[in-house]
Amino acid sequence: MKVHPQQLIPGCLIIKDVMGQTLTPIIPKNTVVEPIHLQVLKKFKVLEVEVANKLVNGDVFETDQQEVITEEQEMPFYEQYVDVVKKTEDLFKSWDHRSKVDVQKIRELIYPLIEQGENKSDVLLKMHHYNKPENYFYYHIVSMPVIATFLAKQLGYSSKERLNIALAAFLSDIGMLKDQEDIYLQNRNLTQEEFKKIRQHPVESYRFIEKLPVHQDVKVAVLQHHERIDGSGYPMGVKTDKIHPFANIIAVSDIFHAMTSERVYRRKQSPYKVVEELMKEHIDKLDMKVLNQLVKSIVNFSNGTQVKLSNNEYGTIVFTDERHPTRPLVKLAKDQEIINLIEDKSIYIEEIL
Repeated sequence: MKVHPQQLIPGCLIIKDVMGQTLTPIIPKNTVVEPIHLQVLKKFKVLEVEVANKLVNGDVFETDQQEVITEEQEMPFYEQYVDVVKKTEDLFKSWDHRSKVDVQKIRELIYPLIEQGENKSDVLLKMHHYNKPENYFYYHIVSMPVIATFLAKQLGYSSKERLNIALAAFLSDIGMLKDQEDIYLQNRNLTQEEFKKIRQHPVESYRFIEKLPVHQDVKVAVLQHHERIDGSGYPMGVKTDKIHPFANIIAVSDIFHAMTSERVYRRKQSPYKVVEELMKEHIDKLDMKVLNQLVKSIVNFSNGTQVKLSNNEYGTIVFTDERHPTRPLVKLAKDQEIINLIEDKSIYIEEIL
């Protein structure tokens, strides 16, 4: 919907670049509104902005319909996503370590979302924007099955297999509920005891679902989603062919979302920067078939693609070297200078426009 900036509240999602008397956006799309943005809009005397129908916390964005400038613009995936996050938080907070997990309710909650998400080519590039750092845990739980099923579909897994992968991804961190201490949100170095508890959460997650009527593949994937092919993972330190393929997909999805998302102790990172880091730092730890599919799904540039760079410059891709797919030649909008991202490692692609 289009609204006057005075109608905005923190938590609104801007879905179209806000332009001022500038060549570049004063506020880019997929920005979650904070008080500073309201000040910027007032300073630039912006008269209207386009926002989603729901806030990032899943609540409906209510405004005086008399003042709405145009009809509401649908944004189904985003709205369904934040709604599932909100319901997931409510669901998890109603459980404790004695509760029986309602698998049917989980299926009803996530399957419509993942069925939509696995067909959206840009889902991997957008979800990290839809995140409130203080509630990161719940956004992460919902994002993992969406990313995992998208990758699984690209890798040729059947519909039935993808649904099991989604369920396993959603349940993989349920063991963190056991202590109810929010260790994973602490803005400080963890104690040795806290670190040990975190490394045990796959076991606790497995125990939650061990006797439930779900496929054995789901249970094994939950137990192994932090294992690594070089044996450096946990909780058992198994290697390569001892790790279930579903667990390998969830592992890549888990790390990718965690690294791109804003946390209470770290700002969000560009998906393009993250895949570079994964290919450099995790190449011997993650399944290369899954990792290559992630890179292929994200890095699909063509000449003429407009981009925003990490130094806040805007430009157009003019050439991409297949050996360095995340580091093309970019012609800058402001002065037409062509920069080679292979040579300048300090700059990377922030967004596709």
